[in-house]
Amino acid sequence: MLIALTRDVSPDIARCELTHLERRPVDVELAVTQHRQYEDCLGRRGYEVRRLPADPDLPDSVFIEDTCVVLPEVAVITRPGADSRKPETRGVAEAMQPFRILRFIEPPATLDGGDVLQIGKRLFVGLTLRTSAEGIEQFRRLLQPYGYTVTPVTVTGCLHLKSAATAVADDAVLVNPTWVDSSVFRDFTRMEVDPSEPAGANALLARDAVIYPAGCPRTRERLEKRGIHVEPVDMSELSKAEGGVTCCSLLFEAN
Repeated sequence: MLIALTRDVSPDIARCELTHLERRPVDVELAVTQHRQYEDCLGRRGYEVRRLPADPDLPDSVFIEDTCVVLPEVAVITRPGADSRKPETRGVAEAMQPFRILRFIEPPATLDGGDVLQIGKRLFVGLTLRTSAEGIEQFRRLLQPYGYTVTPVTVTGCLHLKSAATAVADDAVLVNPTWVDSSVFRDFTRMEVDPSEPAGANALLARDAVIYPAGCPRTRERLEKRGIHVEPVDMSELSKAEGGVTCCSLLFEAN
């Protein structure tokens, strides 16, 4: 059974953490509607959506990806780099416990799930304002017994590694080369975003399709020309909170 773990939009999302964007008003009702449409898209791809309730005290909690890295053998509960987000992990750990062995990033290290890009047994981890070198090292030690290799990646100009690069096929990566050195992914087919759509590197591979922000039509056209099936979703309100399509779910197969 394929599961998509999500979390409802906080009614206080307007108080979200922001690092690279100026604060703009968020239409909470529209954000909730767009999030539901995103969940519907996951359902059409064959995932059973399991939703955690919204928490008005956790403005960023809809971005559930940052709290956990789920692999076939284990789930690593992270320690988010923003202090306001650290309490988000508690509910996610409880929800994941029936499905995976749990491991935890310990203080003072920090690690955001949005900085972790998995391609097979290789894990690329962004060194960012949210993920520390010690967080990456702890992550490497936790996963070494399972045969994963962990490669630190320098990221500039955006919040997370997966703002700059994501997998769009088992052997292909979509990259914004101004935010990350694309040569890191030299072992894979590399596709670049359209220069007019710098945020267009955030794509969610969901089985045989890529869930993709509707606001990046030029990069979407590049993907489709490569034969990739794209499912567009409107993320306009969540993007104001520095969110994207990868941030809003944890996708995994129940063991």
